[in-house]
Amino acid sequence: MAKNTKAPKEESLEKRLWKTADKLRKNIDAAEYKHVVLGLIFLKYISDSFTALQEKLIAGEGEYAGADPEDKDEYGAENVFFVPAKARWSYIQSQAKMPNIGKQIDDAMDLIEAENATLKGILPKTYGRSNLDPQTLGGLIDTIGTIALGDDKSKSQDVLGRVYEYFLGQFALAEGQKGGQFYTPKSVVKLLVEMLEPYNGRVYDPCCGSGGMFVQSEKFIENHQGRLDDISVYGQESNQTTYRLCRMNLAIRGIDGSNIRWNTEGSFLNDAHRDLKADYIIANPPFNDSDWYGELLQNDARWQFGTPPASNANFAWIQHFIYHLAPTGTAGFVLADSSMNSLSIEESKTRKELVQADLIDCMVTLPSHLFSNTQITACLWFLSRNKNNDKFKKRSNEYLFIDASRMGLMTKRKQRELSEEDILKISQAYHSWRDIGENYTDIPGFCKSVSKDEIQKNDYVLSPNRYVKTLDQEIEIEANFNDFSDSKNLSKTISNLSNTIESAIDDWRQDKPIQVSKFHISSQFAEKIKVLTENYYSSLIKKYFIDFDLNNGATELVESEIGFIPKGWQVKSFAELFEERTLKVKEHGYCPAIFSVTNLGIIPREGKYTKELSKSTENYKVAFKGDMVFGLSRDIPNLDVLVQEEGAFSGAYSIYKPMDKRIGMIVGKIMRLKIMEQTDLLKGGAREGRGLDKGRLMQKQFAAPPMKILNELWGNAY
Repeated sequence: MAKNTKAPKEESLEKRLWKTADKLRKNIDAAEYKHVVLGLIFLKYISDSFTALQEKLIAGEGEYAGADPEDKDEYGAENVFFVPAKARWSYIQSQAKMPNIGKQIDDAMDLIEAENATLKGILPKTYGRSNLDPQTLGGLIDTIGTIALGDDKSKSQDVLGRVYEYFLGQFALAEGQKGGQFYTPKSVVKLLVEMLEPYNGRVYDPCCGSGGMFVQSEKFIENHQGRLDDISVYGQESNQTTYRLCRMNLAIRGIDGSNIRWNTEGSFLNDAHRDLKADYIIANPPFNDSDWYGELLQNDARWQFGTPPASNANFAWIQHFIYHLAPTGTAGFVLADSSMNSLSIEESKTRKELVQADLIDCMVTLPSHLFSNTQITACLWFLSRNKNNDKFKKRSNEYLFIDASRMGLMTKRKQRELSEEDILKISQAYHSWRDIGENYTDIPGFCKSVSKDEIQKNDYVLSPNRYVKTLDQEIEIEANFNDFSDSKNLSKTISNLSNTIESAIDDWRQDKPIQVSKFHISSQFAEKIKVLTENYYSSLIKKYFIDFDLNNGATELVESEIGFIPKGWQVKSFAELFEERTLKVKEHGYCPAIFSVTNLGIIPREGKYTKELSKSTENYKVAFKGDMVFGLSRDIPNLDVLVQEEGAFSGAYSIYKPMDKRIGMIVGKIMRLKIMEQTDLLKGGAREGRGLDKGRLMQKQFAAPPMKILNELWGNAY
């Protein structure tokens, strides 16, 4: 047999550098060591830039004839930082094996700040600390020393930008929930910038983190042959170390960061740009922040459209953005998707006021798994101060809804990324709807232009899935039992419903793709028809996913570790299909409707199983549509899949989020159909006598269908 001579894939520069840097974590946590690593990368960059220009000055050719290589002004004229001799990388690397290398780096940072006023107080000077191993630090210096960062070639390839963005993303992953304060996923930033198109004017981010929004704005200008000095950036950050990251991030790209401000109070309590009216606002504020001191700001002048609840800052951020928008300004920002449909009285009122004021331009639903620091799904809001100005089409009382919830590719097991094609499709839809000279048409399953009247009819809910219809054939069952005085009418309604379901089953038998998940039933007698819909749904699940009776038995079956399954399917463990969700109400920002899991499935808890709900729900767990919820039982496990948008459950429950909601519905239904087989998941010792054996649950195996089968049965139903 011939040997495999294929050369191993070369590891990327970013990954090699990360592996070396990651060794520092043995003594300090990610929140600290990101500043150690990024500070060294910054030092290497400005030193390389200095050396590259110094060589030209020494050569003294052309425009550099007669120049003095040690004159600071020569470097300032080229927007290059002046680096003193004992702060240059060549000197630092020569000292890398010395036991006092940490102190020497601190001294180098001091020297650079003394020579460059714009860097004063920004550079990290914590390398001499006792818990930073000199040997590991020296190894990191040697690795960084092999990479050119500031010469002309590496600048043209944006080597530094690639490394910096990669490291910021890895640090966000390493820090978990806390990482979101300084990093927004690159694809989300790029989508915001492509939609806003900040060609010129004032760009503002009042919660700017590490400055990713500004950097991407500059890249957008460069990519579209604009002028970098046509825009100016303004920002504010309450975390000092993150503020320093931002200033370094901007400095290495030659962006003026003098209007980036820091104070401990933050933008709500101490607005550093009180009089600013920005042409563009682009931001990713903390989701559902309950710790924003809202009780101190009840009468603030910014709340023109309603006082935001003290328990959630989402609508405080929205109104802060509006307050700072110029008369023709536009804003694009990320928020938790609950902001589009929350039932809070204050938030519902503000949403209505924003629609009535015609400030909302576009709403975009994002897919899950984009953010490493939260399990909460997100959306994009776009606001426009004046929808009738000459910059764009006149679109008063028109609103664009885009459903991008099924876009993106999983780049890691728990991380999704929007592709360039996704970003182009979403941004083009917005521009064709908004820009003068462009022709827009609704795309079923993706985008729809909606009137104010339609939003009013939907109680000012701004979720795109309320308005964007799918391409697939849909079973929509409307059954209204409000007028039940005549028993004949009631019988007729149930009979018509039965005929609708039977007709849908006939279509399915004829191999016509259908959606089986939408039942719109309005009645206090909804329970009377629940059996009909559940039996239909159960029969489909059993036929497709338990008996594998596809295409009238013509499907080829192959043997697997769990028996015969259809060809092309894969056996997956529960651990491969689900991840545990541990989000609590106190992290979510508010408490959704509370549910219990019973032998009948998931039902509202109020008034059914407790005389009085727990007075404190902050430690309750939050589940979202498609999540599987497990309860405790003495005899059999209580489990079901949540079909509401979100719900709260007692901390005793275990909640699992599916990688694909459709797979989650399948697995959940299979486990309920075969509920007596799930007793192996119970173990003794729980408060109510039995508990969930999570180890066995993770090992449970299922036959997972290919995407084609999922699309035929469900389409975009979930």
